[in-house]
Amino acid sequence: MTDINKQKVVLAYSGGLDTSYCVAYLKHEQELEVHTALVNTGGFEKSELKMLKEKALKLGAASHKTFDLVEDFYQKSVKYLIFGNVLKNDTYPLSVSAERAFQAMEIANYANQIDADYVAHGSTGAGNDQIRFDMVFQILAPEAEILSPIRDQTLSREQEMEYLSKHGIKLEWDDAKYSINKGLWGTSVGGAETLTSHLPLPETAWPNSLSKKQPLDVTLEFEEGEIKGLDGSHMVPVSAIQTLTSLADQYAIGRDIHVGDTIIGIKGRVGFEASAALILIKAHHTLEKHVLSKWQQYWKGQLAEWYGMLLHEGQYLEPLMRDIETFMEQMQRNVSGKVHLTLSPYRFQINGIESDNDLMNSGFGDYGELNKSWSGEDAKGFATILSNQMKIYNTVHNNHD
Repeated sequence: MTDINKQKVVLAYSGGLDTSYCVAYLKHEQELEVHTALVNTGGFEKSELKMLKEKALKLGAASHKTFDLVEDFYQKSVKYLIFGNVLKNDTYPLSVSAERAFQAMEIANYANQIDADYVAHGSTGAGNDQIRFDMVFQILAPEAEILSPIRDQTLSREQEMEYLSKHGIKLEWDDAKYSINKGLWGTSVGGAETLTSHLPLPETAWPNSLSKKQPLDVTLEFEEGEIKGLDGSHMVPVSAIQTLTSLADQYAIGRDIHVGDTIIGIKGRVGFEASAALILIKAHHTLEKHVLSKWQQYWKGQLAEWYGMLLHEGQYLEPLMRDIETFMEQMQRNVSGKVHLTLSPYRFQINGIESDNDLMNSGFGDYGELNKSWSGEDAKGFATILSNQMKIYNTVHNNHD
């Protein structure tokens, strides 16, 4: 029940250990009126959302709000991650880091709507999320003071569990051992073994276990760079991603551990499972290699690298991002066709593509077999001219030896 005498705080809530602690702490210790807000970017079922609302209210929230941003997240982020074949350090598809700006923007807008005095998040002081949330909050909700109980108190997960236990919330250690964040573009798994440099995550830590062993052939269809079909069925992109995830997760595809440089300067290690993301990026990239020119691929790759880095570091609101998105959209006009692949336990294989825009079907020649548009004498002359600058350099420097 709302108390007009209490100051209001909007808390970015996920229902995990950290944000559960924040609800209780902000209510009991800070004596604030806590309004929890969960921004769904594809990681929750309806039954889970209902359960998490009940949990927030039980923890002491004065109100709870759920925002469905799955389609918005695809249109404004995931689409461009596919266009750019974005893999941080050639490994991580930004499964969770891409979501944070959208979650933070929605929380900031909600805080403004209800005239909240504070806006809060459950990030620690040793990770990237604190920077991502803080930057967006400072830009979009500058009048609200930022609270971050976990960061400010440097709490361990055991200490958080002890505090919640005192307030009637019991958690088993196995439930809190790992920090798991699930979304449309994949799931991250942090904690325990990922805090070391040598230990792998155990089988029990991964979200999905191997349940299917018979290989499965799948055909993906892209229209101007967007995934629009699967095995002959036309789908909107979000549905196609979700369907592909359901298929590939049965094969435990998409597991890896990413090691990278954090925004705050230390090295970070996190596990992730992102079957659809890794498959779609590889499939899309393969199709692009057939339909884009050499220099189109090169320059898009350069800008996509910057796009992924800026998004990973929480700089979604940087205007350059919109410029790069426009560039990548233009580059996708011929990226249409089918990609054939096979799903197998723990891996997938791209078999080939079909496209009306396939430059291999140009009729100019068959690589390693037959040239149709030039003669042997043409090739000799080309090699002679092309080697001139290297001949000059080597001649000059060999004479000096």
